[in-house]
Amino acid sequence: MTTHQPMTSKNRAPRSEGRAAPRRTMPGASAQANCERYRTLAEARARAGDRIEAERCYQHAEHYQRLLNGTAA
Repeated sequence: MTTHQPMTSKNRAPRSEGRAAPRRTMPGASAQANCERYRTLAEARARAGDRIEAERCYQHAEHYQRLLNGTAA
């Protein structure tokens, strides 16, 4: 039987080397600006071959697009 440990800094997977986390949403930035920023980040990550990070950024962009469309859940 296997026991699971809670996630701590010791057993958490490290971030990829040489890649800084994108800055979080800037205070006061519009939904349009955030949508464009995350879409640009996603495209850059996709070109660099980081599909996981690209998908994460696309999901953030989609969230802000929903806010702009007025269909946010």
